[in-house]
Amino acid sequence: MTPAAHTAVPPALSYELYPPTNARTEKAVLQVIDELAGTHPDYVSVTYSGTPERRQASVRLLEHLVHATRLRPLGHLTCVGETRESLYRLVNLLVGLGVRGVLAMRGDLPADPGAFRGELPFARYLVELIREIEDQHSAALAGGRMAVGVAAYPNRHPESPSFQHDIEVLVSKERSGANFAISQVYFNPADYVQLVTAARAAGVTIPIIPGIIPMSSQNRLQRLALMTGVHPDPALLHRLEIAGSDAERRRIGVDAAVALARAAFDAGAPGLHLYTFNEARACVEIVEALNLPASRALPPVPHPAISA
Repeated sequence: MTPAAHTAVPPALSYELYPPTNARTEKAVLQVIDELAGTHPDYVSVTYSGTPERRQASVRLLEHLVHATRLRPLGHLTCVGETRESLYRLVNLLVGLGVRGVLAMRGDLPADPGAFRGELPFARYLVELIREIEDQHSAALAGGRMAVGVAAYPNRHPESPSFQHDIEVLVSKERSGANFAISQVYFNPADYVQLVTAARAAGVTIPIIPGIIPMSSQNRLQRLALMTGVHPDPALLHRLEIAGSDAERRRIGVDAAVALARAAFDAGAPGLHLYTFNEARACVEIVEALNLPASRALPPVPHPAISA
């Protein structure tokens, strides 16, 4: 093995989960966590949105990851509908639980235009609040920092006036203290390249990790297209439609996701974030096809004996 191989940094690997809604789905999520743990991810993110009950379920899932597994959790945090005080309490709660990473987002605006939208209008203000609270926890963090991630958009955000505006927003998030970004879902390899190229030209220096989904469900892809305005390849949708079994659909979707991930790695992506939709099998197959477990298993470094 060459010296370069010894020092090469393996690609980062992470997954997104959403909290269970009842006892049945809780059992399923715990099984998914066990299956994903075998791929040794760097962290597992947990979504945070919806009703107070769903948000409490997010906190419970984070607590489970901290205390019952060896996985490192990344807690999603949104500022829509929240006061500064409520966000302050929540960040303190996450730190107290042992969570050391947050994905800071604005969140979806309420459908009712008269509903309370929250005291922090944009994600960058949430990043600033997290950094402010972090300073007060210097002892608990052993002088370290919270990992603060943000969203990046390979395609124009539905509410944005332009793709370039999205890039300027990403610049502001980094200046506010974000230290990595995860892309929203995209389906064309050129979209990730365009995002990174534009971001670097604007002065963004933080890692931008591609977010990819297993493309095995035609219905899910179509729902995402309606929500985001980003449309998958019609040929892929047709292949999924005429597939003769769930196993064939999963193979088609895994192959498509692997090709997208390989293109991102060829473009210099520092890692891969998989949106699991709380289903492990396709995600594990993607990771295995990319040979990520092997590439991440660096040889142990010999240590001198420790004497009393």
